[in-house]
Amino acid sequence: MKVVLLSDVKGTGKAGTIVNVSEGYAANFLFPKKLAKPADAGAMTDIKNKEASRQHKIDTERAEAQAIAAQLEGKSVKVVCKAGGDGRLFGAVTSKNVSEVIAESLGVNVDKKKVMLSDAIKTYGSHPVRIKLYTGVEATVTVVVSDK
Repeated sequence: MKVVLLSDVKGTGKAGTIVNVSEGYAANFLFPKKLAKPADAGAMTDIKNKEASRQHKIDTERAEAQAIAAQLEGKSVKVVCKAGGDGRLFGAVTSKNVSEVIAESLGVNVDKKKVMLSDAIKTYGSHPVRIKLYTGVEATVTVVVSDK
């Protein structure tokens, strides 16, 4: 008997999947506990619609991320910081600082968690910074750290 699982069932499958189970298991365990429903035409249509909706959401988010990546790619932003005599900064430029400067100068809001810094920037100069906008969509922005 084919059923659509409404929630995860250990040893049977994940929620939203169609599985083949014995009639007794479905009638005595899955249906009374509302863990599954029969896989009729209505249930199949619901699953197809949910999958299409999920795929549409993924496609639109990817398109938005690619548009933002096109705006950011190759751009440079300037961060002004004070430093000591040896050129080392008092403090550091963090991913939060980079996301704020990108929002101010380029007008693109980027979450600080998407700014990929291996370590905080602690010296003057030009530093390439990767921004991971979505799975497989990245942009590189040059962060110029100076005293003026």
